[in-house]
Amino acid sequence: MANLKEMRLRIVSVKSTQQVTRAMKMVSAAKLRKAQDAILQMRPYAEKLHDILVNLTDQAGAVDFQNPYAAHNETKRVLIVAITSNRGLCGGFNANVVKKTEELIKNEYENLYQKDAVDILAIGKKGADGLKSKKIRGVKNLHELYDGLTFTSAEKVAGDLMQAYSQGTYDRIDLIYNQFKNAAMQRLVVEQFLPVRLNEVGMESTDSHRFFNNYFFEPDVMEIMNTVIPKSLQTQFYKALLDSLASEHGARMTAMHKATDNAAELVRNLNLQYNKARQSSITDEILEIVSGANALSS
Repeated sequence: MANLKEMRLRIVSVKSTQQVTRAMKMVSAAKLRKAQDAILQMRPYAEKLHDILVNLTDQAGAVDFQNPYAAHNETKRVLIVAITSNRGLCGGFNANVVKKTEELIKNEYENLYQKDAVDILAIGKKGADGLKSKKIRGVKNLHELYDGLTFTSAEKVAGDLMQAYSQGTYDRIDLIYNQFKNAAMQRLVVEQFLPVRLNEVGMESTDSHRFFNNYFFEPDVMEIMNTVIPKSLQTQFYKALLDSLASEHGARMTAMHKATDNAAELVRNLNLQYNKARQSSITDEILEIVSGANALSS
């Protein structure tokens, strides 16, 4: 009987967990819809801004263009911005970013890391905790950014990164984040934030992009470039945050869906075991009664 009682308590416990995971799945689904709308609305603007930068780069190619964010210096100090989340229970979402950060340091910046010339800005508590648990040095945390994320708050952080690069604090800044594809799929990307790769931007242009070739510019192309590049960097950073936020909610919804299904399967198995044990217990009791009656009659 004690065994049956333990099984009943376990069934109740699993059912309670199932209710929690089902509720978390519903909450994540609601947040995902909002985050998905935000990133889908942002992408066309970011792509159009990229197209403008492509065409301006084509126009600037014939002159000696100077911009503090496009200057390529010898890489002596690097900042890696690892974008994760403040909360867990989202599968491998955060762990994948931590793992990719480790790989990037090992494969690209091992020599600089040994000289303590690699810093990591972890946006999200889970990323900072994961990196510190891996004994990675130079980790700073900026989890407050997710408290009411807006373009204004992202613009300020992007401005700080741009200033750090233009002042020579860092010679290169990389972003690592999950790019949103759909609710069940995210793509982990490593993206160079600074310096701006104008040559590669220009190489990506096609004939359909060259709609500025016969235009006159007021003011000149250089001044427009100096305005568009900072705006493009701010947009790039904000888009990465929105991508990561939508990916987080998608990953959590998927994880809670799987957890709910696993709990349901576990409840079915426990009920089957409980019924078998109860049936066996009743059979044993019947046999004892019959045996006792036979003993009395004899």
